[in-house]
Amino acid sequence: MSAEHRIHMPQLLTNADGNARRIGVEMEMSGLSIDQLSTIVADFFNLKVEPTSRYQYTLKGDDDGEWLTELDFRLLKEMGEKEHQGHKKDIESLLELVSKPLVPHELVSPPLDMRRLDEVQALIETLRKAGAKGTSDSVLYAFSMQLNPELPSLDVDTITRYLKAFLCLYDWLHDEASINFTRRITTYVDPFPTKYVKKVLAEDYWPTSNDELIRDYLTDNPTRNRALDLLPLFAFINEELVQEFTQDPLIKARPAFHYRLPNCEIHLPDWGIHLAWNGWLQVEALAQDKARLRQCAKQWQKNEQRPWWQHVLRPRKSDWSREVRKQWLIHLEDM
Repeated sequence: MSAEHRIHMPQLLTNADGNARRIGVEMEMSGLSIDQLSTIVADFFNLKVEPTSRYQYTLKGDDDGEWLTELDFRLLKEMGEKEHQGHKKDIESLLELVSKPLVPHELVSPPLDMRRLDEVQALIETLRKAGAKGTSDSVLYAFSMQLNPELPSLDVDTITRYLKAFLCLYDWLHDEASINFTRRITTYVDPFPTKYVKKVLAEDYWPTSNDELIRDYLTDNPTRNRALDLLPLFAFINEELVQEFTQDPLIKARPAFHYRLPNCEIHLPDWGIHLAWNGWLQVEALAQDKARLRQCAKQWQKNEQRPWWQHVLRPRKSDWSREVRKQWLIHLEDM
């Protein structure tokens, strides 16, 4: 692996129980049938493929848990789980035909020890050589790679620091991700409302309990459709409280963030998980340095409060992204 593709590790590699921190990886792609995708992944990790339905396969035998391959289209998956006859079967076939150019196959890992990301990097290269296609292969593709990094601790101070760090770095992360038009109009990776960002990045915003943090979040963000989706984490901490604001059946409780921003550019030779992961590591580094985090948030607020005419001449987002690149990133070798 070249130096620029190296997978760096965060400062904290264990959770509050002393166990290895884990990360789930989800990748959407086309170019391979679900059978091909399942077989390649199974061969790579020496797993056994078991069809769950016509559009979903389970890959068993990994010590960290089961891998999943599926067609990322909920209605079609539900129909594929049942036997159909007559017009219902015809409807399913039509849906499959119409959706084929647009709906990706998705590969979902189990929660992996973060030190296994090197293996995921190698798997990406194998899938690319087999013909996998990603986001920029077509203007119609809204394919993403999603990371689910486990937190080192679930106390309110830790979660708040990570949230603040992400909001501080969001403009830069968005620029680095180069989100295509199709993904932007889907709303799956909507930015946080500016009103909420200002509240969280205020110097005195340090909730005293997770319930307070969760209520604040859900008041302004009762949706999974955020670049950093905290609902799986909050459902893991207090599912009852989350259900007061939303009963979305797709929320899957887990002690991890759901980072939805990055594209999946699996067909490009220089693309790999290191790109999105390196961006996330900047969030990790800023979250772990509370003094630097406070300074960064203060500078964000200062940039936000510029006179209106400066915002017109130099948009806040692009201006702040340049500021982050210049002042608020670290050399990953220093972690």
